[in-house]
Amino acid sequence: MTESIKKTKKIFSGIVVSSKMDKTITVLTEQTYVHPKLQKVLRRIKKYKVHDETNQAKEGDTVEFYQVRPLSKTKYMSLERIVARAMSS
Repeated sequence: MTESIKKTKKIFSGIVVSSKMDKTITVLTEQTYVHPKLQKVLRRIKKYKVHDETNQAKEGDTVEFYQVRPLSKTKYMSLERIVARAMSS
């Protein structure tokens, strides 16, 4: 029974809050959930440093990214695609 099981990668999504670093963007993700005891809707916010090889994502863009091997001390995510561009005025 040597079947090859392909591991699917979990895709995260969020909004780019910083693109000032070279080949790195900072993405903010938000998760809402209901507290089990208080029955109150809470928000959980986390920022990830995401590897952007071509420097194509800008601030305000909505992006999808996934987990990879550690690329630096704090960077372990890589950019999958840009879902929506920011509205520039």
